[in-house]
Amino acid sequence: MEGLINCLPAFRRRALMTISVALFALPAAAGSLEQAKRIHDRLAGVPPSASVLLDMKNKIDSNDKIGAAFEAMDNKAFYNATLKNWAAPWTNRDGDKFAPLNDYSATVIGIVRDQLDYRSVLYDDILYVGETTAPVTAPYSNSDNANYQQLEANDVNLGDATKLVKKTQSQVTGLPSTATAGVITSRAAARAFFIDGTNRAMFRFTLKNHLCNDMEQVQEITRPSDRIRRDVSRSPGGDSRIFMNTCIGCHSGMDPMAQAFAYYNYSYPAPGSEDSGHLEYTVGVVQPKYHINENHFMEGYNTPNDHWDNYWRSGPNTAILGWAAGAGSGDGAKSMAQELANSDAFAVCSVKKVFQTVCLRAPAPGDQSAFTAMLTSFKTNNYNLKHTFAEAAVYCAGN
Repeated sequence: MEGLINCLPAFRRRALMTISVALFALPAAAGSLEQAKRIHDRLAGVPPSASVLLDMKNKIDSNDKIGAAFEAMDNKAFYNATLKNWAAPWTNRDGDKFAPLNDYSATVIGIVRDQLDYRSVLYDDILYVGETTAPVTAPYSNSDNANYQQLEANDVNLGDATKLVKKTQSQVTGLPSTATAGVITSRAAARAFFIDGTNRAMFRFTLKNHLCNDMEQVQEITRPSDRIRRDVSRSPGGDSRIFMNTCIGCHSGMDPMAQAFAYYNYSYPAPGSEDSGHLEYTVGVVQPKYHINENHFMEGYNTPNDHWDNYWRSGPNTAILGWAAGAGSGDGAKSMAQELANSDAFAVCSVKKVFQTVCLRAPAPGDQSAFTAMLTSFKTNNYNLKHTFAEAAVYCAGN
């Protein structure tokens, strides 16, 4: 580097040295104005107005950095861009953050906006829909996404509680309240994860998106195999060792949990018409997909109902996922989702995803103390994720 500098003309060397001296002379700590700008940039992704920047600076000078962050989150870009892009990958199998706004991502946005207990995103009878006032004319539909497409196309402020309105799924969709499970029973989630297949995808992607553990992280071959369905061959390729050393690691825990979804399906009229499909719930009647390919192993488990058991409450996944006190069993999607939402892994995953979004990087070893403080605050503040966004922005703004 020194050789390169020496190759420059004298006047350029002097200019470069002047800039270098000036940079090293800057204070190590960011001033309140710079912190305000960084906080706003990280949360909203757009420049603040002069008045907002000054208000945020004054709050920081008054030792109210969290208040400054909350002011930044008043900008609609926090909801329409930051939160929408944050939640969008969870609504589809490809993890596409540019997926259209839908009832899944809108419900995540609404829960964060209204500072609700974020655990409810997995199990509550809740749904956020666009109010049908101009320019939005299409009401919520069980068979299309037009309501949310109009919200997005017209850049309606999702931070406005009169535009994106909190409802109950049972009120809007007709699904029995006992069968609702937050975003799991949203139309978008059903289209992505209840479509065709065996309904194992809904469990796998819920675990991946909300507990930050995919099946590779939780596979464990010492759990009983008595609840593995008939469609799983016990001798794939004619070799039973593959089942005992590989397949059982995922299916022994996943199958008894995914049984909670036994009455759900995503129904659509014909191939290629998935966009006009809807969530189907057949209480008391197990969906045929739970008996698919049952001739692979007729001695396997024949699903009779939606009763689930958590076999991972024993073994290494006890520590990996951190279960809360409880029976570890129940009936239906709502109670199973509560099992997941009350785990330590859900809380850690939620805070980690916020940190990565706001700080533009994963937590490093040097961030451990701050991350632990955010996690503790998240739990003690009734799982208020909006407050976590504020804390992460303050931490990554410099001081």
